[in-house]
Amino acid sequence: MLTFNKEEVMDIRDGKKRRKVSGGGGGGIGVGLRGCRRSVAAKMKREVGKVLRSRTLEDNNHTAPMEAEEEDDDCFSISFVRNERLEPPVVVAPRYSLLREVGRGSYGVVYEAIARKTGARVAVKRLQCDAPENVELALAEFWALTSLENRHQNVVQLEECVLQRKGMAQKMSHGNMRSKQYLRLVETSLKGERILGCPEEPCYLWFVMEFCEGGDLNQYILSRRPDPHTNRSFMRQLTSAVAFLHKNNIVHRDLKPDNILISQASGSPVLKVADFGLSKVCAGMNSKNMEDTPTGGAGGKGSNQNNIVNINKFWLSSACGSDFYMAPEVWEGHYTAKADIFALGIIIWAMLERITFIDAETKRELLGTYIRQGSEIVPVGEALLENPKMVLHIPQKARSSMSEGVKKLLKDMLAVNPQDRPDAFQLEVRMDQVTCAA
Repeated sequence: MLTFNKEEVMDIRDGKKRRKVSGGGGGGIGVGLRGCRRSVAAKMKREVGKVLRSRTLEDNNHTAPMEAEEEDDDCFSISFVRNERLEPPVVVAPRYSLLREVGRGSYGVVYEAIARKTGARVAVKRLQCDAPENVELALAEFWALTSLENRHQNVVQLEECVLQRKGMAQKMSHGNMRSKQYLRLVETSLKGERILGCPEEPCYLWFVMEFCEGGDLNQYILSRRPDPHTNRSFMRQLTSAVAFLHKNNIVHRDLKPDNILISQASGSPVLKVADFGLSKVCAGMNSKNMEDTPTGGAGGKGSNQNNIVNINKFWLSSACGSDFYMAPEVWEGHYTAKADIFALGIIIWAMLERITFIDAETKRELLGTYIRQGSEIVPVGEALLENPKMVLHIPQKARSSMSEGVKKLLKDMLAVNPQDRPDAFQLEVRMDQVTCAA
């Protein structure tokens, strides 16, 4: 993924930065562009979120350090011939064997792994907590996933999180004020300065998550022929996942096909919303004032029970996400959970019509909707910010089989005014209606 600096953000907001059309793509409209950048405080690349099939673990609230193991036995050991991209293993409890690297970014690496006791496949994401911005992203994901009291089949499941330092491993639990290491991580994020160890003694967070063998939504959709039944199923699954997250006061803030994974363990494809590094847990925040700090995710479990409707009244200020899926108000830095509804509208529109672009750096064909302005293309949210009266032409393709109900719903999801968009719970009801009628 590409990042962009503060000057680039200003250029984009002023409508001065554009992306040139440069040739065709495979299954849809192919466009070459710099795209898929994120605006985060860290200004860092994020790793591809590859998370895989679930497994059963013991109590995740255990806080006592695990016993240090002998020299050659490690918690996340490498059980195959190492290549140059794999760093030396760490020396902690021997619970998982790393099989292969499946994703890498500037602040983390994701491995496919196997649990030694059960033989179950899992994904292990390793995040090095060597800088405040890394810690902030890691804690955002940890807070979001551990704040969920219940599971949802369309949200990736975190099985456990392990904090490792100096050859010792400790299970992380949500809001564990007895753990000095946990408190130091929070302090690092808040103070914005490195306080954990030194380069010779790095601190890592290891996330053990579901194994999704079907890749991401881009890969799945673009490698198969169009299937209306699959499209309807995915639309319902996506809206169900976002409704579940919003019910639990979590705003994802980076919904896009890269962050939607596919599990085929049951035989039928099941979507899993993943990668919560930019998410915000709104429980405990002041809905009357904008508040978007690292501590915003520290609300305890069960704190969301009385705030189901009010998540759309929590104002956020960090302009973050990937530009093709960002709502107009996100570009301005004043938005609510309705921004997730806009992103979902972009994803579904692109999925139904197979609208794609070619990422200039990775050369990958990605699902994403945009507006053409002459020889240039502009993210829909940015175009609407510049011209709020612009009418979106849904569908784009003359031969589209999109139903009138879906067209109307997409237009409502992509309304320039967030107040005109359905919330996640209204959307879930309407999506069931239009997909059943199709």
